[in-house]
Amino acid sequence: MDAKTISLVGFDLVREHLARECVSTMGGELAGALEPIRNFKELTQEQIRVEEMGKVLAKAMAPQLGDLTDVRLALRRAVLGSQLTIAELLDVARTMDCTGQTYRWKVKLDGDSLRLIEFLGPLEDLGAHAKSIYGSIDKRGHVLDMASPELSAVRRQIHELDEKSKAIMNRLLRDPEIRRILRFQQISMVGDHQVLAVSVNHRHKIQGVHHRSSSTGDTIFIEPTAVANLATKRGILREEEAREVARVLRRLSGEVSKIAGPLGFALGILARLDLILAKARWGGLLKMVRPHFNEKGLFVLKDARHPLIEVQLQSVKDQTQDDANCPISEGRSEITKATNEVVPISLHLGQPARLMIITGPNTGGKTASLKTAGLLCFMALSGIPIPASGDSTIPMLEGIFADIGEEQSLTQSLSSFSSHIARIAWILPKIGQGCLVLLDELGTGTDPAEGAAMGRAILDELSQRNCLAMVTTHLGDLKRYSKNNPAAINAAVEFDPETLLPTFRLISGRSGKSNALKIARRFHLPEELIKRARYYLGIRKKVLKKATKSVQAFDPEQATALESFPSQSRLDEFLATETANERERLIKEKAQRETEQSQKIAWARALLKIGDWVDIPKFGQTGQISRIDQRKRLALVQVGLGQWEMSLDDVLPKERAI
Repeated sequence: MDAKTISLVGFDLVREHLARECVSTMGGELAGALEPIRNFKELTQEQIRVEEMGKVLAKAMAPQLGDLTDVRLALRRAVLGSQLTIAELLDVARTMDCTGQTYRWKVKLDGDSLRLIEFLGPLEDLGAHAKSIYGSIDKRGHVLDMASPELSAVRRQIHELDEKSKAIMNRLLRDPEIRRILRFQQISMVGDHQVLAVSVNHRHKIQGVHHRSSSTGDTIFIEPTAVANLATKRGILREEEAREVARVLRRLSGEVSKIAGPLGFALGILARLDLILAKARWGGLLKMVRPHFNEKGLFVLKDARHPLIEVQLQSVKDQTQDDANCPISEGRSEITKATNEVVPISLHLGQPARLMIITGPNTGGKTASLKTAGLLCFMALSGIPIPASGDSTIPMLEGIFADIGEEQSLTQSLSSFSSHIARIAWILPKIGQGCLVLLDELGTGTDPAEGAAMGRAILDELSQRNCLAMVTTHLGDLKRYSKNNPAAINAAVEFDPETLLPTFRLISGRSGKSNALKIARRFHLPEELIKRARYYLGIRKKVLKKATKSVQAFDPEQATALESFPSQSRLDEFLATETANERERLIKEKAQRETEQSQKIAWARALLKIGDWVDIPKFGQTGQISRIDQRKRLALVQVGLGQWEMSLDDVLPKERAI
């Protein structure tokens, strides 16, 4: 499977979740390398095993795999004749115990777990072999005296020497003459040597080995000669003890090498059982189910939810419950209850429609629908239950390919459009019947006309290759593609016009609107800009309608084609002409309105007389005419307590102000 697609749809994150659910590192490794199972029978059996494990978990009968340890390297070393360490031997013993525990757990399973029983059939109980290790090494990692007669004899001799040394030291400590010259009335240790702390002025009174002095030099630590002789013998015995311990470890390593084959085989079974357990646990956490499978290319999802979003929302809910008694979180729980629900989607592909073209507003869930479909296919084909209705059907796929999200690359000199096209160019040669293709925002990032043409060509290619495909777009031309291709179907993500919010529901059989202007209002874009955009949108719709009518008069069939896929060059020609005409008309209307306005104001000024009230725009105030001279077009205006002489052009008649 394509590694980039795995990352784009989030299957790598699902692997990480499963790895964390695994008890052993080996199970985690299998989870991290999980890929779709291509064999129909094997896939069905794996899904049934996971389902049976879920039922076992519901009965609180989970297998105990806590002692399962990765001892594959230790087994290889043992086979090669190397001596295993004490820690490695204990790991091997615990893993042997785990095989016994799992074997006994299998015996307890009933008729509802036939696939699990069959899966664990080859597993042997190797717990008996662990007894030889536990009989020689305790769980603290100490080699026991009973490991061999020779080791027991050596340690007995060491113990006798230790007792003699202790008796000599105790006799010296009881001697009054000796006690008088000691700094401390007790036995001290320097390494493995028993010494006495003697005042430096009396060092000649005790014969022995001087091991060290205090930091001040006032005290020296002496090992009496008799004790030093015993310590020498003790050192020799210690070396012999080490050799005997090595012999014991070599013997145990040899025993491990004899069962390395069966134990290595058991490790593989237990690691897979650990992964099955992790799948069942994660499936139970998110209430997942086992889907149906088919080899006819039928892809049906019912009430499908994105598992990673569910995991995230579940953690938010848990945090909200933990903070329920916290004053600062008051009111937050209502928001969480109201919004933290994953909206399920349903879709049907394969019979007869193989291409789904999804449209609708930004942030409406188009990309999430692609990722949900792709991710659930990966999960189901990898033997993982999916968060959907049990009626969902997943096709056996040869490959899943996706181009989702922004892939602009400055280092490779790729724009958004270039990166999308490069990705699609890489995908097309690899697809065919039995593949699922997920393309996000097809045709965007370039001129809309060229992008739509390229998008139609790509859709044609996908249709010819008989693959399943889900495509999202905002281009109106691609929304009409399904009219001429029975293998294509439209789908829309729903938008609530009252709340100006997406509902995230995917509705098959209809195309959706981008609702860009409504979303812009929701995000508080200035109303003036929204009105202007709506005006330009209206012009474009008029132009398209006009272009269609124009062609209809000469060629009805071409008019139908133009309506479904208008020629951009022709549309641009109409748009340019219509825009120029519209602009000229607006200019004329504005000039006419200004002329009429000026005539009205001039007529009103000609009728002004003493006592009339007028507005003075440059003062921003109202005044009353005290004197007026129409010939000179001057007026004396009373404004407050003062009078101002001004031109009639600077006043507007109050009762006739426009």
